[in-house]
This record gives sequence, structure tokens and C-alpha cells, in this order.
Amino acid sequence: MSKFPMTKAGASGFTIDLIHRDSPQSPSYDSSLMPWQRSINALRRSFNRLNRFTIDYSTQSANADIISVSGNFLVKFSIGTPPVPILAVFDTGSDLIWTQCLPCRKCFKENNPIFVPIKSSTYKNLDCNSASCKAFPDATCGKTTKSCAYSVSYGDGSFSSGDLVGETITLGSDTSKTISFPNVAIGCGHENGGVFTSGESGIAGFGSGKVSFISQLGSSGQGKFSYCLVSFLSETSNSSRLHFGTNAVVSGKGVVSTPIVPKSGKTFYYLTLEGISVGNQRFNFYDPSIRPNGSQEGNIIIDSGTTLTLLPSYLYNNLEKAIASSIKLRRVKDPQGLLNLCYFSPKDIQVPDITVHFKGADVKLNTVNTFIRTSDNVLCFAFRPVNDTPIYGDIAQVNFLIGYDLNMKTVSFKPADCSKS
Repeated sequence: MSKFPMTKAGASGFTIDLIHRDSPQSPSYDSSLMPWQRSINALRRSFNRLNRFTIDYSTQSANADIISVSGNFLVKFSIGTPPVPILAVFDTGSDLIWTQCLPCRKCFKENNPIFVPIKSSTYKNLDCNSASCKAFPDATCGKTTKSCAYSVSYGDGSFSSGDLVGETITLGSDTSKTISFPNVAIGCGHENGGVFTSGESGIAGFGSGKVSFISQLGSSGQGKFSYCLVSFLSETSNSSRLHFGTNAVVSGKGVVSTPIVPKSGKTFYYLTLEGISVGNQRFNFYDPSIRPNGSQEGNIIIDSGTTLTLLPSYLYNNLEKAIASSIKLRRVKDPQGLLNLCYFSPKDIQVPDITVHFKGADVKLNTVNTFIRTSDNVLCFAFRPVNDTPIYGDIAQVNFLIGYDLNMKTVSFKPADCSKS
């Protein structure tokens, strides 16, 4: 039974915790690790995650690489009646919500009790002709049954398959009450595997598709969610926060907004990056000799699960050169061999002003957004060149309230101290 009194979902908005995998609030937290070692773990997950952004979608269904288990943040919620708690990877790059279910044909090790469908009074299989089944590209129908099934796999070798079902999801809000949502389409996975930890149960997809978490909250979610990310290296015991509905509105002094650029068959949140400034030097996204008319619309993905910010080589090389000329410290090689621009410095360093120029929105970054420690004595620039899809990663999003409005099709940014939110 739930430890909080049940309430119906209201239109006033609500807020839940967002837990970094390497923070003390996570079941995966290893207190023996130094902060820089936790940074390395996050960096390695970031590189694993890149597989999902380089899939050729011209030859596969839009969600063939639907989920990456390499995400950095986790959310707690419950499914079924009575509610069974799960801890799922928070993923703005996918749609489906799924969890492991009994009976297991193949399941990864999980410390939490695995969901048992026959024990839930609100569980129901979805018909193949249901709207949710038709809305999910990777849904299939069995030859001998009219029930909807799903099967997803992705670049790091992880996978999930099972039944697409209707079930009640219960969230614990910051008002010490729970909020329940009936008849949410979720994946009940009977065959799952991959790079999961034993503290995790599945995935919570917050993409832009019709079966994503935020899309299925209806009027209660109002098509809006926002988050404020605390650095996982912070000394605070506070979690990051995930807001819905009216709580998710980003307003007031300092707010800037940029359009979400929809792309057919893709669930990612694409934005338009025009350039980046270092001090008073501005560098375009594209080499003007190659693309004289400026930036292509929707040229970068904002992603909650990629640690680094990944940029096209032309822009990255200009940034690195400008930053290197401004920081008068001894350059060294990254001991991990992952990042390009590193300095010997046991202490934090002062960096030049770096401003990210999205279409209609200038976002000024702080040191916490631009450098990451990769050993006790080495700090590295938390950006990298990439030949594939550019990504605006979660280090760059720390200490900003970032709001997604699926109705207005905008992403908004507001500087904030997320440890106090």
C-alpha cells in the first residue's frame, strides 16, 4: 500500500525528485569513489549513449533505438493497484515507459520486487486496435491474440520486449500526497537485458511522442515539464527536481526561450544552435564558407542523459582555440583519454565568459557548465567534437531551470540555484 494518502491528479501542477545515478540519493551510489571518479563514470555512460543518436533512421522504425540505459537521472514512481514502486531511467530521448514484469523469460537482476501483473486490479492488456498501440511504432500484434506487444533494442545491446498494457501510474508529489493517473500505456517487459544496475526497474520516456510520460498525463501535465539539475558533485543532499503542469512554467527575470523543431518520426527535442561566444568572439555553428546562409533549423538535440556537449568540429575547434588562449595554465593530457582540452589545476579555475546562442535565446554558462574534473589535479573542457548528431548535454544544463512546452513547442532557460529549488 502507498504510504501517502491518494489524491486525484489536479491541474495545479506537481513536483517530484530527479535522482542522479552518482548522487547519494541513488541506489547505485558508491561512497568510496572520489568526486572525479564519479565524473568519469558519467563520462563513460555519455559515450555509451552516443550509439542511439547515430542509428540510420531511414532504414529503421523511428523508435528502433528507443531507449538508452546510459542515462544519468532516475525517477521514482509506482505502477498498478496496489502500487508497486519502481526506479526508472529518466530519458528525454525516448517515448515508452516500461518496467520488468513477471513472469520473466529473461530479466536483469533487480533488487526491487518485480511487478506481477496478476496482482494488480487495474492491469489490462491493450487491444491491437487501441489508439496507444497504433501510436507506438514498435508495437506488434501476435498471430494468435489481439493483444498489443512491443519489442525494442538499441545500440549498446540492451533490449526489452513484452506486452503493451494499460495501467495506473502513481507519483509522489512534493506535497506529501500521491497523484494517480489511470490507463497509462506502458510496456510490461518479460524479456529484458543490457547495462542496467540492480537498483533500476525500467525506463521513463519523456520524449515528444504520443505514448511518452508527459504526453499521457493529459490536462494534469498540460504538455509541460521542467527540471532543475543539481551538480551530482555538489555537497548538497538535495535532489534535482522535476516539475509538471503549472509547476513547470518557467517565467520571470532572465528567462529566454527557443523553438523546438519537430522532425518527422523522431522523438528527440531538436533546437537550433546559431553559434557560441567566448568573451566577445562569436563563432558560427557552421563554417560560413560551406554554409553562408547560417544555421540549419533543428541542428542540435538537447538531452538529459548525455553528460558532455558535443559539437561539429568546426565550431568545437574555434571554441577550444579561444578558450586555450584565455586560460594561462599548464595544459596536460586527460588521464582518461576522453577529453581534448585539459589543465593541471588542483583547484577550480576562472574561465572566460561562454554564451550559447540558440535561436532567440542566449544562454550564459558558468564554470560548472563548462569544465569537469577527470583526476584530482586535472580539469577538462566538458565539450567534444563529434562527426554525428550534435548534443547539448546535461553538464551545460546544471543550475538552469529548463522548461519544455510541447504545446507551444519551446524550450526555456532560466539561471537558478538548483540546490535550493
